[in-house]
Amino acid sequence: MSDLSERDELLRARTERDLYLKLLDLGGERDLAGFVEQALALIVEITGAQRGYLELEDPGNGGGNTRWCRSRGFESEEIGEVRGAISRGIIAEALASGHTVSTPSAILDPRFSDRGSVQRGRIEAVLCALVGEGPPLGVVYLQGRISSGPFPEEDLSRLEVFARHLAPFVDRLFTHERARRGSDATAAFRSQLRLEGVIGRSSALAQALKQAALVAPLDVNVLLTGESGTGKSQLARVIHANGPRAAGPFVELSCATLPPELVESELFGARAGAHSTATQNVAGKVAGAEGGTLFLDEIGELPIAVQAKLLQFLHSKEYYPLGAARPVRTNARLIAATNVDLEEAVRARRFREDLYYRLKVLPIRLPSLAERREDVPELSSYFCASACERHRLSPLELSAGSLRALEAAEWPGNVRQLAHAVEAGAIRAAGEGSIRVQRRHVFPESAGGEEEPEPSFQEATRRFQRDLLQRTLEETGWKITETARRLELARSHVYNLIHAFGLGRDSG
Repeated sequence: MSDLSERDELLRARTERDLYLKLLDLGGERDLAGFVEQALALIVEITGAQRGYLELEDPGNGGGNTRWCRSRGFESEEIGEVRGAISRGIIAEALASGHTVSTPSAILDPRFSDRGSVQRGRIEAVLCALVGEGPPLGVVYLQGRISSGPFPEEDLSRLEVFARHLAPFVDRLFTHERARRGSDATAAFRSQLRLEGVIGRSSALAQALKQAALVAPLDVNVLLTGESGTGKSQLARVIHANGPRAAGPFVELSCATLPPELVESELFGARAGAHSTATQNVAGKVAGAEGGTLFLDEIGELPIAVQAKLLQFLHSKEYYPLGAARPVRTNARLIAATNVDLEEAVRARRFREDLYYRLKVLPIRLPSLAERREDVPELSSYFCASACERHRLSPLELSAGSLRALEAAEWPGNVRQLAHAVEAGAIRAAGEGSIRVQRRHVFPESAGGEEEPEPSFQEATRRFQRDLLQRTLEETGWKITETARRLELARSHVYNLIHAFGLGRDSG
């Protein structure tokens, strides 16, 4: 072996050693989001890639589609396209074959050259490797080099070493994250999506967020269903904010708030003289949503004549403003919402069947508040703080009695009704000069007696101890030794507390 090849081999070995040592350093990271960020930065630096994308999925989450994604070098509007490519193109090839994909030029590679994303991005050198063996934990995608030309064999080898050694660290962090997450079923989606103002930790809410994470990066129509007041408008904004059109406008129109004769011009616009109130050209909501998202709320109330024109717009991306002789072409994504049964409306001929199926590509159902009752205390506290800020009131807290009453109450109007009730309660409490929102403030019509007094410090402590002991006993199957270990108590003291609190296997 020549001196030059020996030096090359030594350099390669040192590079791989340094890569592994840096991964070991990263292995001490306990925050999964931070680990993903730093791991991606490391492989991008080692290979000299211009752009990188790392996505990991927790296989131990019961099919919960818990994904962690990070990117480097991509513009925000490009991320959705990269994430959407999981099911097609280069990343799909790696997942399907189980092998690393390496191409010096994706735009010239017959496997990928016909892909729209490859053509638009003029994608050249690419490496894509799977994280872990067997069912993969994720993918690492590298695109382009700071130096010109394809990725050399050394970079391919480094990426595969990186992906292989990354797997055990990821698996350990997934286990730690599941333990940390505990009862918060939405935690994974909060790391994956921008969820400003989305309150709650229930599994019912997590199911809706799971579907939102799936559709957000895709340029498809979305139909949101669910009872009135469940947060369909808010979820539409979440999908928009996490999709490739996030930088564009979000335009909302409620089909139920306008007279039928004005819906068409409000939606598609009108030319001057098209009707009695059109004294000049009027741009409609579709034009306003150019490059962004058009959200049509209460689409079940859309007049049947306008439904045909909306169907034409969805089919061709063209529409006629009222009174126009030529069509206008536009590029806007549609998200629609309804609280009525559209299938029943189709049977009753109030809604076009072809439009229904055009909208129902990826439907998402929003849960009622009754299905996520465990979210009521957190929602109530949030609405109380928001009301105080909005009305410039001194900060108020919800009393324990009011929280219990809020959680026990029926909310046919769902989250919207709860928000209004808490807001009114905060205003009444502030008007009395109270520092807490009591049950009578939120439910004045049912305040027939004295407010339940707040527990003393000693009583609150006793309740906490009883609940903690009861919960731990149930979690351990009433194994006294394990309960004592978890609570760091002597076994004899656990027995004494069980007797003092009158606990039994059937107590609750």
